[in-house]
Amino acid sequence: MALKITDDCIACAACVEPCPNQAISEGPGIYVIDPERCRECVGDYDAPQCVPHCPVDAIIPDPERRETRGELLAKKERTADSAESGGN
Repeated sequence: MALKITDDCIACAACVEPCPNQAISEGPGIYVIDPERCRECVGDYDAPQCVPHCPVDAIIPDPERRETRGELLAKKERTADSAESGGN
């Protein structure tokens, strides 16, 4: 399941650097997570890296983007393949 950032975000950017998938970017007023890139760090870490860095607990599971561990691992493979081929 992808994560999402709630309206509680204070736009501090503390979550951006820890994200190994470059899934977090500045949005209008708050930061946003790209659900196509977010895989909750499955395959890289035991837990999402952005969550403990958020000082206001504004990063939560996105109930509209439920994915199994297998689906998240497949997403990791797709993004790795895309990066290796130069994004094509």
